[in-house]
Amino acid sequence: MTKKEIRQIFKAKRQAISDQEKLKLDDLLLIQLQQFSFDSTDCLLSYWPIEQHKEPNVTLATRFLKLMVPHLQITYPVTNLLSRNMQAMLVNENTNFKTNQLGITEPIDGLIIDPASINIVFVPLLAFDEIGYRVGYGKGYYDRYLPKCASNTLKIGFSYFDPIAQITDKDQFDVPLSYCITPQHIYEF
Repeated sequence: MTKKEIRQIFKAKRQAISDQEKLKLDDLLLIQLQQFSFDSTDCLLSYWPIEQHKEPNVTLATRFLKLMVPHLQITYPVTNLLSRNMQAMLVNENTNFKTNQLGITEPIDGLIIDPASINIVFVPLLAFDEIGYRVGYGKGYYDRYLPKCASNTLKIGFSYFDPIAQITDKDQFDVPLSYCITPQHIYEF
């Protein structure tokens, strides 16, 4: 399937999930994440889930990591809509956020962190395939940002659904995930 077809199908599949089922699925995703070891984790790039897209609640995963790794630095993406670039901004409990034109909630102010210092990136997605490539929302922010990270940075996606067989129109700029967590499985690539 093409990215366009996948986006259409998986946006509809997400919208069909009831609020009660979503809460259950988010809890199951968190349980799967708890199987990882985070001993050498210093810096996480997370993101604020977009409610109207019914994205998995990665805020639960971010809070869990902060409890497990008290020294963890947490960053969130800040996008430049004109240049179509993204940076990671350090946040804390006092950080203020705002929602941009794309519906992405971003920190307003903070220190920009070097991508090479990030150990784990939670990567948003609509769907993923059996070899770890993902379909996002089509703007390419993460595919431009992830190559700037260290080669051993873990790229973790969260999905309510199992992988599709193949994304037929991926290109050389697409960056595969290291893992994708679903309610029932952890897929390693």
